[in-house]
Amino acid sequence: MSMIELHGLTKRFGQITAVDGIDLSVPKGEVLGFLGPNGAGKSTTMKMVTGYLAPSAGRVSVCGHDVAADPVAAQRRIGYLPEGAPAWPDMTPTAFLDFAARARGLDAKARRTAIARAADLTSLQGVMRQPIDTLSKGFKRRVGLAQALLHDPDVLILDEPTDGLDPNQKQEVRRLIAEMSGQKAIVISTHILEEVEAICSRAVVIARGAIVADGTPQDLEARDPLHNAVELILTDSADAAKARNLLDGLANVARVKDGAEGPASLIAVPVDARAIAAALADALRAADIGVDRLSVRRGRLDTVFHTLTGYQGGQNA
Repeated sequence: MSMIELHGLTKRFGQITAVDGIDLSVPKGEVLGFLGPNGAGKSTTMKMVTGYLAPSAGRVSVCGHDVAADPVAAQRRIGYLPEGAPAWPDMTPTAFLDFAARARGLDAKARRTAIARAADLTSLQGVMRQPIDTLSKGFKRRVGLAQALLHDPDVLILDEPTDGLDPNQKQEVRRLIAEMSGQKAIVISTHILEEVEAICSRAVVIARGAIVADGTPQDLEARDPLHNAVELILTDSADAAKARNLLDGLANVARVKDGAEGPASLIAVPVDARAIAAALADALRAADIGVDRLSVRRGRLDTVFHTLTGYQGGQNA
């Protein structure tokens, strides 16, 4: 079942097109990593999904509710953690979450239950009565996340959810997202590619306001030209020329280049990122060329991301 639907979603600010005709569907049970360089249009897209910004063209629906025609019905199903997680600095987390729960229309008993649950999920129990202004950046971020989780929404829109968290806190948030993922549609905007590999079942890359890639993290890794490349350390460097000629002659090897570990090191790059390790090992063994080490490279998301986006930001938001 699709929980979020974008059709031709577009946003213009004067002469600048920040989001350019995006089509996207996010089903229940999916954790979607929404990637792009600064200025690519990620935050603008998320603000339109939540109803905070009106699109210039196109349509957004959340759980079957058109965000423009029935924003309140759609927003009831959304938990939103915006960039920066703004909160009143003189409030305590308890007071802030109580305010958010009242705005959501929860009665007194439901508010108490929801606040306790959100504080427990985000490990805020020890700071619930401290002014938010006195909290660390990581705790402030967790207060924002608790607000997003307060009403147990069907859809979570999280803009940089682990920003400011230490490594242990990041692991806690990633574990929480993984635990919730089966019952919700979750969209995470992040520039931390490790986060995408750790928790996302799907990754969408946006550049200049348009989608340039959509697939699993593994699909995107496979687009790296060195995905499935085989790195060899030969037993005898004197065999390097012979090994290079042999590998160059194999139909499933696109090219052979020098490795980084001296004259006995070679890298064989496969045709179309095919798995070639077994065939290379057999060919070298048959030619009586000794190999001390053979390893297979995985594609790198950062390499693919840079290739797809091809710029260091722009005017979009």
